[in-house]
Amino acid sequence: MRISESFIPTMKEIPSEAQIPSHQLMLRAGMIRKLASGVYTFLPLGYRVLKNVEQVIREEMNAAGAQELLLPTLHPRELWEETGRWGLYGDEMLKVTDRNKREFGLGPTHEEVITDLVRREVRSYRQLPVILYQFQTKFRDEIRPRFGVMRGREFIMKDCYSFDRDEKGLEINYQKMVQAYKNIFTRCGFKFKVVQADSGNIGGSLSHEFMVLADTGEEALYYCEACDHCQKAKEEDDNSQAGREKLSCPKCNKEMTYTRVIEVGHTFNLGTKYSAAMKATFLDEKGEAQPFIMGCYGIGVSRIVAASIEQSHDANGIIWPLSIAPFKVMLLPLDVSNEQVKVTAEKLHQDLQAQGVTVLLDDRDERAGVKFKDADLLGIPIKVIISTRNMAENKIEIKLRSKNDAIKVDLPETLSKIMAMVKA
Repeated sequence: MRISESFIPTMKEIPSEAQIPSHQLMLRAGMIRKLASGVYTFLPLGYRVLKNVEQVIREEMNAAGAQELLLPTLHPRELWEETGRWGLYGDEMLKVTDRNKREFGLGPTHEEVITDLVRREVRSYRQLPVILYQFQTKFRDEIRPRFGVMRGREFIMKDCYSFDRDEKGLEINYQKMVQAYKNIFTRCGFKFKVVQADSGNIGGSLSHEFMVLADTGEEALYYCEACDHCQKAKEEDDNSQAGREKLSCPKCNKEMTYTRVIEVGHTFNLGTKYSAAMKATFLDEKGEAQPFIMGCYGIGVSRIVAASIEQSHDANGIIWPLSIAPFKVMLLPLDVSNEQVKVTAEKLHQDLQAQGVTVLLDDRDERAGVKFKDADLLGIPIKVIISTRNMAENKIEIKLRSKNDAIKVDLPETLSKIMAMVKA
């Protein structure tokens, strides 16, 4: 893709409304634009990252035996009344009334809807286990939306639900999902921790949170570098050294490390909380009705995009990992009036696309400083610099966004070198 044909409305100044790096950089890099409080449009560059995150998640969920579907956003009041949550969920649930005076909620979560589907379709233990997931827009009327897409009123989630005949089956599938989540966050390039957590409004007896380490995180935890034990920090602990208590690991007695974190995933063992309330049952070997044993597994897809920036950026802009970057390669011809520079850039553009590599060509007639500044802001992992001076030596310069040093490569070897970096 060429920048001249792209819709990437970058901004030079830091928007006054943006308080944390991800919000600032997503606005400045032309990834999002605000429509209303807590409601954002994903522009083409941001949407590419969002879809790349989805694809990483999809591959790992499919590999773990889950099947993708799409559930409705509009939820009838009657379903939520079966579990008692229509009233209990509170003002966070956005509610609408149709022309026939029927009440619906805009789904903040989908336990009732998925349970209703499975109770209608799964009759026998022979049909179990079932693991279903979706990517869906969620709506929660946050009291104080903030930090861009980190905490909005409308956001993208991947939610998954497992249905088993007994606790043993649930435990097997729960551990599969925990491992899938570890794979996902590793592939997304995160430094993260897994901590046993409270189930909150979702309910259930076992819960794990997946926390990305970031200085701007709204929560805090202590972790042990020796045995990897983690535990939530008390609310009174703050980000200053003086305000933190020193903790010893309860498992190995080593001193624990304090860090701020961003929650990006949560897994729950729901047991029969929803199946019992909604009379969702299957017939066992004896022909007796038994409630499904359920698990629930959520990932904040749009939050992952912001969390990645929070964990990986510098003073110049975003530093994307290859796995979720909007483009893997950015071509920077520094003098497009030079025919050799232009032809070389065009050929590399075509060759990389032919190899299935996503590439952004900065074909603008702009100063080198402008191109370098925009390239750093957008954070594309591999920068390929094509200049008149390097052409005189029959070389190309390649620089990783995450590194300070550039390397020079002989022109005939450029494509193979870039491909090796992309596949690394």
